[in-house]
Amino acid sequence: MNEFTHFNDHGRAKMVDITDKQETSRMAKARSSVFMNQQVHENIVQQKNKKGDVLAVAQVAGIMAAKQTSSLIPMCHPIPISGVDLSFQWQTINDEEYELVMEAEVKTKGSTGVEMEALTAVTVAALTIYDMCKAVDKRIVIGSTYLLTKSGGKNGDFIR
Repeated sequence: MNEFTHFNDHGRAKMVDITDKQETSRMAKARSSVFMNQQVHENIVQQKNKKGDVLAVAQVAGIMAAKQTSSLIPMCHPIPISGVDLSFQWQTINDEEYELVMEAEVKTKGSTGVEMEALTAVTVAALTIYDMCKAVDKRIVIGSTYLLTKSGGKNGDFIR
């Protein structure tokens, strides 16, 4: 049975000690999505959004978020990230609804994984898209956010 690792002997929160963990190459991929109407979709695709290039800004926001994860999530270690990449793919739900699927891949060589960094990257990218497009339609929905894969570390690989 797995034990919670973020509590000390007194039941209080603690940051896990990774001092003795072996440094390995680690990678994580996460996914999220944003559902929107046709007008928002067209504004993004045709780059007609008044706030600028939505996908370019979301890409940079996701990269910046991955690098700031330890400042946002209290028990995350600040780690040297060696790479972050976000990708976007459109899916048509019907004539009036579109889904923008985004994935983030984060890499490091270190003593702890980058799952939280990948999840933070896609979450902030989705929030950025909402922020940039909310003037057109506040009914935009951010979809499920989840870990796709992770590799490296003592617990081995994970594939959803």
